[in-house]
Amino acid sequence: MPSTVLSNNTLFKVVQMFVRFYRTMGYLKPFAISKVTQDTNRVIQSQTLFSRLKTFCKLKELETFYCFMIKNNSHQDCFLMNQFMTACSTSGQLDFAVLAYTQMENPNVFVHNALIRGFVHCFFPVQALEFYLQMLKAGVSPTSFTFSSLVKACTLASASQFGKAIHTQIWKNGLEYHVFVQTSLIDFYSSLGKITESRKVFDEIPERDAFAWTTMVSGYTKIGYLNSAKELFDAMPEKNTASWNTMIDGYSRLGNVESAELLFNQMNKRDLITWTTMITCYSQNKRFKEALSVFNEMTDKGINPDEVTMATVISACAHLGALELGKKIHSYLTENMFNLDIYVGSALVDMYAKCGSLDKALVVFFKLKEKNLFCWNTMIEGLAVHGFAAEALYMFNQMQRTKIKPNGVTFVSVLSACTHAGLVDEGRRIFLSMTLDFFIPPKIEHYGCMVDLLSKAGLLEDALELIKGMNIEPNSIIWGAILGGCKLHRNLTIAQVAVNSLILLEPYNSGYYALLLNLYAEENRWSEVAKIRAKMKELGVEKSCPGSSWIETDRKIHQFSASDKSHPNSSEIYSLLDELDGHLKLADTLYTP
Repeated sequence: MPSTVLSNNTLFKVVQMFVRFYRTMGYLKPFAISKVTQDTNRVIQSQTLFSRLKTFCKLKELETFYCFMIKNNSHQDCFLMNQFMTACSTSGQLDFAVLAYTQMENPNVFVHNALIRGFVHCFFPVQALEFYLQMLKAGVSPTSFTFSSLVKACTLASASQFGKAIHTQIWKNGLEYHVFVQTSLIDFYSSLGKITESRKVFDEIPERDAFAWTTMVSGYTKIGYLNSAKELFDAMPEKNTASWNTMIDGYSRLGNVESAELLFNQMNKRDLITWTTMITCYSQNKRFKEALSVFNEMTDKGINPDEVTMATVISACAHLGALELGKKIHSYLTENMFNLDIYVGSALVDMYAKCGSLDKALVVFFKLKEKNLFCWNTMIEGLAVHGFAAEALYMFNQMQRTKIKPNGVTFVSVLSACTHAGLVDEGRRIFLSMTLDFFIPPKIEHYGCMVDLLSKAGLLEDALELIKGMNIEPNSIIWGAILGGCKLHRNLTIAQVAVNSLILLEPYNSGYYALLLNLYAEENRWSEVAKIRAKMKELGVEKSCPGSSWIETDRKIHQFSASDKSHPNSSEIYSLLDELDGHLKLADTLYTP
């Protein structure tokens, strides 16, 4: 008897073990064991059992299943091994899939396709291409599924020459008109910026489906050719939701919010991606009120958001300072059992920190199982901005202990913390450490923090020396920082140097003139004040872009600016203000000390 053939008694024990394993894992409902022993092969090869492979995520589960396959010689069955390798790659156990492949005597093209697809799925594109060469050497002829995965591998690896070679192979194998394969080539060429080659492939497809049209439209939007994308979009025989979403996203990337709005409003049917794309469009273009308005409209229509949507909406709340709405969204996340992943969690930390609710920011931060660099930066910045310098520096040290490497943004926050607390020596040490220990060259924002730190501490000469020693040209932020220090410590000499530089950089910025005016006025140098006012009048410099305020009521954000009448209720608001002003004047008249 061959060693691979099991006796009935042994086979019965194996099947019992197999059934117990599946029942324990919850993958198999109880059934009569006698039924199993009557037709073991049918149980092994049943579609139900192998559909359960998709739920496996642990190596131990896959190993147990594969052992069972070996004992029943099923590990040579190409159909079953195809499914098994797919399960391995889906769960990230690609090494085990490769090992299983090496044990096969005659793997067919479907097994090879499964492994190539696995390499691509696990982001090993070069290995996928190498395995294809091995497949050809073995005399296995590729199929359309082989090439679709290979083209995607070339896209991931940005392998231009190999991609062209695969394109030639596609022609050689008679798949030049295969719409699915050709669509993958369209995406490949457009991803490399070769839009002419991409359009040529598109034009050569005799019968295009909606996916091919959308891929070509997406190719144009990726490189900013929105006119060509719109022309092709209008020519589509049948537009699907994905094509509309692609166009909206394309306009969003270029900051053309009006065109994105127009398309959004023209859509008869919108999916979750549509709503999220429009919310992201507003948010990316700093129109946060509209982003929240679209989110409210989406939820009112019964569309359930996902984590991507929620992270974008929370970010909009952060920028507007809409704490109450942010809290409601947080409650929504909790009530609907959303996964507090690294993106949603970081967005919540950022929102609470920007809104000044540091206690809640810290609660969310410490609840996160995984924290990335953005999350740490957000927490450090939140603490620094609100004056908790010691806590910000402590968090910076803790971040390094968790082996998270700081970046330039981290050091801006840490240096800002030193500025708020007046920690000059600590700031200087961190500034040097950034370049010497972390090899991060200082940028304009880092110099700005240091100049601000030194200027506020009264070390204006040191700040000026730092500016002169900069390896990049100082901008208005740098000179503005030292000018602020000059006002604080009443140093007119260096203030004049700063203003002279600022006038060259931003001649029509009234803020710097106002600072210098105040300095001269405080010193009673009225002749200098008159000269500056005359120069401002000559140049036509006047205050522009007044500050704005937001009020959050009933899930709506109301924005107000000085002398602004754009609000729909501005007449009633100004009428009430006049009435209040009258009451105050009357009260002042009647008041007797």
